[in-house]
Amino acid sequence: MMYQVLAKYYDALVKDDEATAAWVDLIKAHMPKGDIMELACGSGEITIALSKEGYHVSASDLSQDMINAAKSKPGSEAISWSVMDMSEFEDEHTYDGILCLCDSFNYLLSDEQVDHMFTKVYEHLREHGVFIMDMHSMDRLDEFEEEYNEAGKIMSHEYQWTIYAVEDRIYQNFAFYDEEGRVTLEQHIQRVYDPLDIKTRLEKTGFQVEIYTDFTEEGICEGEKQFFICRKESL
Repeated sequence: MMYQVLAKYYDALVKDDEATAAWVDLIKAHMPKGDIMELACGSGEITIALSKEGYHVSASDLSQDMINAAKSKPGSEAISWSVMDMSEFEDEHTYDGILCLCDSFNYLLSDEQVDHMFTKVYEHLREHGVFIMDMHSMDRLDEFEEEYNEAGKIMSHEYQWTIYAVEDRIYQNFAFYDEEGRVTLEQHIQRVYDPLDIKTRLEKTGFQVEIYTDFTEEGICEGEKQFFICRKESL
């Protein structure tokens, strides 16, 4: 399963306080404070930051290891944590807001998974609730057409990280070496979607949709990420 090995090293590899602040600012601008659920919350950096801003937060992730990492952090005691596959989102509660951030959406590899998740998110939102998600832009396929390679040392362990794109998929391969040189491998696969197709699917579900690129640019522009602000309005 993904994020078993990587969970231990995740923050050391990708933690970015400036990016976390940008996500929080975006959410505050579009999602009033209330009861929210974050799907695929990872190591909980944004989750805990939102809790400190006054949101009442529940959070879930597919990986128990990532949930354990999140629960070890100061401020985590204010959040209700659970292990759940976002593609099978089911909850007895409804929410004022639902989040799926940090290109977690791109781990859904089929149209059926996408449509099912959108339907479940819609059902679990209260009237006038807001769903915010982001995903890789299609420009990322061009960026990783030539393989990206990174190597270094974190937490006293050597590592290698490669990223490359094939058709509409982005493949990330991680290798971590222990003190004896033994290697542990983990591969992640993400699908890159046409943002117009995703907008159509969200609108078909019943959402009113706004799109931003790289946090602040209105519409679909050149960049790394598209952000979807989706509102459940009464008919």
